[in-house]
Order: sequence, then C-alpha cells, then structure tokens
Amino acid sequence: MSDDLPIRLPRVLRDGDDDAAVDVLREYFARPVIKTGHLRTGARWDSWDPSGRREADADTFTADDLVAVTLLSVQVPAQGAWIMLGDKHAELDRLLVEVGPDRELVDEPEPMTPESPARRLETALREVHGIGRTIASKLIARKRPRLYPIYDDVVGRQLGTKVAHLEPVRLSLRHRDGELHRRLVDLRQRADLPESVPAVRVLDVLAWMQGKGY
Repeated sequence: MSDDLPIRLPRVLRDGDDDAAVDVLREYFARPVIKTGHLRTGARWDSWDPSGRREADADTFTADDLVAVTLLSVQVPAQGAWIMLGDKHAELDRLLVEVGPDRELVDEPEPMTPESPARRLETALREVHGIGRTIASKLIARKRPRLYPIYDDVVGRQLGTKVAHLEPVRLSLRHRDGELHRRLVDLRQRADLPESVPAVRVLDVLAWMQGKGY
C-alpha cells in the first residue's frame, strides 16, 4: 500500500502488522503512563467536553477549545487567546462556518489548496499572536476532528509531511478507493476505541507514538 502514497506510513502500517498497530493504539488510549499512573492527557482529547456544549458550539471558537489544546501539550498564549476570542473572533468564526460541517476527509473530492476554506482558516489562525502551524491544526481539529488532521513536528517527520500535510493526507486516505481510511477505521474498532476517535486521529497517534519510540 505504501509505495505509491503521498505520505510515508508509520512503520507498523508499512510492515502490515495490524496487531502491533492495535497494541500501539491501546497503549496510547487505554494504558496508564508508568511515571504518573494516569492516562495520557491526549487520550482524553477526542471526547473531552466539560461544558457539554461542544456540539452546540461547533461553529464558534470558545474558551473550551483553548483549554482542549492543552491536552495535546500546546497552549495559546494569553495575548493570542485575547485576540482569538476578541478582536478576530467574528472573522475566525465566519471562516469556520465556511469550512462547513464536520465530515470525513476521505470524502473530500477537491484538493485542499491555499484557497480552500480549511486552509484559509489555518492561515487566519496563524496570523494570531503565538499560534503557529501546530496549534492552528489542533484548534481546527478540535472543531472538525474527522476533516482536519493534527500536525506537529513529530508527526510531520514520521509521515514525511513537513512541507505539506493536509493535502497529502487527503490523497492518501482516498488512494485505491479509500483503502487506508478503511484500514484505520478497522484498527479503531479492533482497539475498542469509540467513534469519537476519527480515522485521521488514528493515523496521527500511530505516527506520533512511533516518533516517540513506542
């Protein structure tokens, strides 16, 4: 599968060892970290909704979103939070609405160019003080988790997507009539993860865990 994909698959997927991939997912989502005795904070990311308003607030950035990204070890600085929820709030929400409702990235037939709504939203977020590529991707993934894959340096290095991430992932998910997407969904099911963990998140976790030496 991996020879002609636009991304480089994590090793467990390249080797075809889906049992090992399932174990990596369970390590991330279900097993306490030895040092702390607690689950990783990232394991709570996908379903975290302390106010109970995540669905109602799907088209507006809120303080909940700023707290949510801390579960993935990043933080919007105070000045950036002030701008996001103040001066640029209406603009960012308008761009978020233009992205449309959440849906599977594999179902997107058109290229994710710099002019596409999702990319324009990323650009606008990255113009906010203290928000770079990684934090922007996590903020958008918080609002559109099935559509927008999380990016950070570890994932980019493992997938070979440090130059471009969103479009290569989209193309890879659609390759051979969605073969990779279906495999990621199957891994999610085999690892007993809830549907709140989307296919793009499964790919992200497998790449990140490999980059961290698991």
